[in-house]
Amino acid sequence: MSDPVTSIKEATLYAADIGGSFMRLAACAPDGTLTLLAKQPTPAHDWTQFADALGALLEAHADLDTPDYRAPLALSIAGLIDPLDGVAFSANLPCITGRALANELSAQLERPVCAANDADCLALAEAMSGAGAGHRVVFAAVLGTGVGGGLVADGRLIRGAGGVTGEWGHGPIVNTRCVIEGETLDVPRFACGCGQTGCVDTIGGARGIERLHAHLHDVREDSHAILAAWSRGDAAATRTLDVWRELVADPLAAVVNVTGASVVTVGGGLASAAALIERLDLAVRARVLHRREQPLVVPGRYRDEGGLIGAAWLARQM
Repeated sequence: MSDPVTSIKEATLYAADIGGSFMRLAACAPDGTLTLLAKQPTPAHDWTQFADALGALLEAHADLDTPDYRAPLALSIAGLIDPLDGVAFSANLPCITGRALANELSAQLERPVCAANDADCLALAEAMSGAGAGHRVVFAAVLGTGVGGGLVADGRLIRGAGGVTGEWGHGPIVNTRCVIEGETLDVPRFACGCGQTGCVDTIGGARGIERLHAHLHDVREDSHAILAAWSRGDAAATRTLDVWRELVADPLAAVVNVTGASVVTVGGGLASAAALIERLDLAVRARVLHRREQPLVVPGRYRDEGGLIGAAWLARQM
């Protein structure tokens, strides 16, 4: 009988990226090549429908004539997975909350299953084969609709109590005052969906930029319009993003000092604004203890496929 560890490293794996709206299934070859197989709505509120949907996707794309027919399934989940008991919690996927997700799915789908938070999976993908490859400690900062993150050291995910690691978006740590071109500006501690006030999540993501813009200028614009205006040199948008940079750079520099990360890869929608990330990088490097000339905060390599790739890496490490 072959060594199971060797087998999983040499096998084609299935990876699924599960969000509150859609689930995507992909096959990941031993060389890391990813092939997207299907995308369909997620039955987020009914466990039986959720498990059956995953099973149907796997059966529809399985090759019954290959030894990989019962290949392991790796899940990237919009939620938390407790590393001690595997119990999941997800506001976007109520049907998995309170369940030992991997164990229950493994029994039902008759194959090995592992699961991790989607930001953690992105962090592992960036550390292993993305913009963080070659770095010992990698922090992945997600700047999308909101703010999240994940931490990898020596090629392994750091998975803390309750599955919470790298969640720099939450905790009342945002500064309330910044100085822009000699002008002192006060920003309130906005209420956060987590129940606290003053979280980075309230100002750091796309919705946060919109919130800051409305506070500073009493004008409601979406983040795309604000970024486009900023790129044209619009004064109001420039002020908004200057304040954003100052407020986000402080806690991100603290993350770097605490973790010792030598690179921060940025994922999420704001990662596509390369000029914005470059300005954030300069502000963070001016605040960290270990000063360096080379970029520290950089756009990640992966956009849509990072969760799938990271989940597959996780499965191969099990």
